Amino acid sequence: MAIRDWPAAERPREKLLLQGPGALSDAELLAIFLRTGLPGMSAVDLARELVGRFGGLRDLLGASETDFCAAPGLGRAKYAQLQAVLEMGRRYLDEELRRPETFTGPAAVRRFLTSRLRHRQREVFALLLLDNQHRLIAYEEPFKGTLDCASVYPREVVRRVLAHNAAAVILAHNHPSGVAEPSAADRQITERLISALALVEVRVLDHLVVGEGPPVSFAERGWL
Repeated sequence: MAIRDWPAAERPREKLLLQGPGALSDAELLAIFLRTGLPGMSAVDLARELVGRFGGLRDLLGASETDFCAAPGLGRAKYAQLQAVLEMGRRYLDEELRRPETFTGPAAVRRFLTSRLRHRQREVFALLLLDNQHRLIAYEEPFKGTLDCASVYPREVVRRVLAHNAAAVILAHNHPSGVAEPSAADRQITERLISALALVEVRVLDHLVVGEGPPVSFAERGWL
């Protein structure tokens, strides 16, 4: 049965408009993006097949162009559309972070860092460079590494902070394994960076580790 023949309350697009996007499953959200299915398969059926094939929505969204285009019902046009959607989401969160009131709470920072780092296949170490009112000046990714390691150099972090005349910084990195629990090495490099930045009177507000689930905050654990 085609989706247009379903009861209105069960059609993904109508369901979204009536109940909001949070009421939809991963497959239903993907079906709205796909718009059409395949012969004998509705867009929702195809979406379920794709979510299962990739092992989840996150891995589908982060798939390489080759893997994405090899799946049934997809192709380069859909890949380009998806990348445009993901980039619009990142830019929306980027603009949200630049509002003066953003750093009264950590929610926007967590959303931004999750959108930037969770899908990355390699470890990335990032900086949120802030002014003296804790407004975002710049987001940078000075260090990129392997599947489980990125070498971080305090001298380069200090150089980037001074280049932007930042007054404070939030550190962040991802764990491609999905386990966000900080390692002993994570805590050691954080202590080194705090010491190095203290010499130029720049405060480290937090260090967030991005994996599956909510990012882990060093500040919330009392480690800063």
